Amino acid sequence: MAERPVAPTAPELVLETDTGSTVMSPGRDYHVGRDPLSDIVFDDARVSWHHAVLRCDHDHWTLADRHSTNGTYADGRRIEEWEVRPGSEIRFGNPADGPRAVPAGAPPPTPDRPSAVSLPLLTGTFRRPTSVRPLPVRTVRIGRAPDSDLVVDDLTVSRRHAELRAHADGTYEIADVGSHNGTYLNGRPVTRATLGPGDIVGIGHSAFCLVGDELQEYVDTGEVSLDVQELTVAVDRGRKILLDGVSFPVQEKCLLAVVGPSGAGKSTLLNALTGQRPADHGTVLYDGRDLYRDYAELRQRIGLVPQDDILHVQLTVRSALTYAAELRFPEDTAKSERVQRVEEVIRELGLEQRAEQPVHSLSGGQRKRVSVALELLTKPSLLFLDEPTSGLDPGMDRSVMNMLRGLADDGRTVIVVTHSVLSLDVCDRLLVLAPGGRTAWFGPPGDALGFFGFEEWPEAFEAFERDTGRDWAGEYRASSYHREYIVNSGAQPRVPRTGPVALAPPPRPRSWGAQFATLVRRYAAVLAADRTFLAIMIGLPFVMGAMARAVAGSKLTVDTATNALLTLCVGGVLTGAANAVRELVKERVVYRRERAVGLPRSAYVMSKVAVLGVLTVLQAVVLTLVGLAGVDLNAPRGDGVLLPPLLEITVAVAVLAFTAMLLGLLISALVRKEEVTMPLLVLLTVVQVVFCGALLKLNGVPGLEQFAWLVPSRWALGAMAGTVDLGRIVPGTLTADPFFRHSAGVWLRNMIMLVVLAAVFGSALSRLLRRHEPAVTRR
Repeated sequence: MAERPVAPTAPELVLETDTGSTVMSPGRDYHVGRDPLSDIVFDDARVSWHHAVLRCDHDHWTLADRHSTNGTYADGRRIEEWEVRPGSEIRFGNPADGPRAVPAGAPPPTPDRPSAVSLPLLTGTFRRPTSVRPLPVRTVRIGRAPDSDLVVDDLTVSRRHAELRAHADGTYEIADVGSHNGTYLNGRPVTRATLGPGDIVGIGHSAFCLVGDELQEYVDTGEVSLDVQELTVAVDRGRKILLDGVSFPVQEKCLLAVVGPSGAGKSTLLNALTGQRPADHGTVLYDGRDLYRDYAELRQRIGLVPQDDILHVQLTVRSALTYAAELRFPEDTAKSERVQRVEEVIRELGLEQRAEQPVHSLSGGQRKRVSVALELLTKPSLLFLDEPTSGLDPGMDRSVMNMLRGLADDGRTVIVVTHSVLSLDVCDRLLVLAPGGRTAWFGPPGDALGFFGFEEWPEAFEAFERDTGRDWAGEYRASSYHREYIVNSGAQPRVPRTGPVALAPPPRPRSWGAQFATLVRRYAAVLAADRTFLAIMIGLPFVMGAMARAVAGSKLTVDTATNALLTLCVGGVLTGAANAVRELVKERVVYRRERAVGLPRSAYVMSKVAVLGVLTVLQAVVLTLVGLAGVDLNAPRGDGVLLPPLLEITVAVAVLAFTAMLLGLLISALVRKEEVTMPLLVLLTVVQVVFCGALLKLNGVPGLEQFAWLVPSRWALGAMAGTVDLGRIVPGTLTADPFFRHSAGVWLRNMIMLVVLAAVFGSALSRLLRRHEPAVTRR
């Protein structure tokens, strides 16, 4: 294929008009016309609404007329397309007195630059300030609100975000004022900090610097570069190398594909580039900034689409994106703003006709589009995708890759890890990893097979596996391709790193309550949309209650009391644990991604506990009332220990079910696959039956007695047996258990121990969830 230019080499162009100057950077088109949305607007009736366009063409600028009514003129001659020359006179609409523009060539570079950026002239963001203003003499309020002194039009920025404070001694400090996504100084989150020359203050996609007597603003528009330098990842204390000195540059608006045989380190590279698992050695430069050092700030500009869905498939497309927008944008973002952004990404990804469909009803390619749409909500500059075409037919494969091509052309850097080689021709660059995590090729996709000496990709992959002695990486390093595309690529200077890195964790969001409320509403919507699960949740307590009623008869007697209470125990454990045992493992990919973008673990856990807890308690109440309402409980004098007998038993079953629900969540956090949850649920139920004290003597039996303390049904059955004084109704060795005593102290102890077990399970659940999180968020 013909190689697509990755980065233009033309200089910046200054176009001077009667209303001011416009600095034009290579890499995008500049539109001229009467349309207020044009880059250069002329309010003159002779100028067409869409009159002309200035674009960078390799090493020079071109002015093209867009079939305007009155024409475009250069040095008095009407032109259709013309190579721009500094000093020439351009007229729009009339060659004599139409609106005038004069190209003035490239502006001189600003000598002072942010000190935390390596070679700013090679970056997209820091090549030239977006705006420059005098240093303030008073406090400047920064935020999204229109009445801010410095307005940042970015939905990731809070309305009242930060303040730049000027002190009497001429120094300045930056102070966060309770923002959602944090304020950063040189990549690190700060609450208050003094500013020095060249320091970078990060707020959303904007960076602010004090340079001389100016306050400079740089806006990350998405056209950023990525420079990967000598990334190395080892495991088993360095004995096994997963990634071995991988280096390559990725220019602005580039689509890079990463391929290689299984075990070549593709996923390891993806984790290293996104900060999920930083490299042990090496450097990643995000538009001239050290990604690992500044990760807390820059993570918001990285989108990651894993191989599995990162949203709840029971929800509709619009609903799933709306909930995601609530979680990722500040609490003070108006609903209309969130809705507008959701609709924008739906249109951008071509999902208008699918917006009201449940995600699970979409084709594989459309589901991948929805996952990409979710990541585009926050306008990331870097977009990573892991096997986006896995399981898709060739047509869908091509469609997804063309979508990614369009995303890159719109001004993003896109990196896709894939096994498919069907659509490599739409990519700008191809990285091939050989076994051992070494670079076998980096360059245009069309030249790779010829370099390897094969005609088809299957032959190349077979050779990687077969010719284990061949030095693939050495051959590439010795080639002219390595010199052209890596050594002489004009990338950032080497920034050596000799040891492992420690990424700064992201700041804790300040809107915990809002995120918790959103998670509760989303989870309730997900459960309501899962009709099968909903039917089971509704039917299970009635079925188990009917079984308890059949066993109990009209009165608890020597023949029915023990079995009736045991049935209630089993029902309470099943309703609680069955509700929860699949809930964490089935959405692990969703949780991992949301945790990476700042979701608090505690808010996530508490949302599960709150929704499932309410449902579980309601189920327990229904179970108990169906089983025992109207039954003579045969309690001493008709009274319970502290409350009416039926109420006491209901409370015991409800607390048991709630504790079993937490135990089910604990199992769900422990297992790696959803398929193993059902066998574990059966095992859990059997353990509850055997060690509750109704079938097996536990009191005074060493080992068994202590193990039973960890079984919730042991304490729950003790509380219910104490309410009816089971030892009186059913005399015998088992019912003489001290746990079954009709005593206020014993009953309260049993209930308190159930609560303690619930707290222990909840604490263990939170710790187990840490194992499934990106390394940087484990705290």
